[in-house]
Amino acid sequence: MPTVFSEKGFRFFFFSNEGSPLEPCHIHVRKDGNLAKFWVSDKIELADSYGFSAEELNTAEKIISKNMTKIKGAWNEFFS
Repeated sequence: MPTVFSEKGFRFFFFSNEGSPLEPCHIHVRKDGNLAKFWVSDKIELADSYGFSAEELNTAEKIISKNMTKIKGAWNEFFS
């Protein structure tokens, strides 16, 4: 599970086996046992969430938004 970065108690990461065929760019988020998945393209979309409050999801989305270049770069480097 490659971790891309951590911020405000959230860990942003990929699973090393992201499906066959490979799914589009996305990031998983974990905090305190809660888990979410966000699609990352021109916009950020919540794919699914387990245990996060709406406020936590909004915070995670804002963090993803400001780190989109880092996330896309890490995705392309890891899965290329």
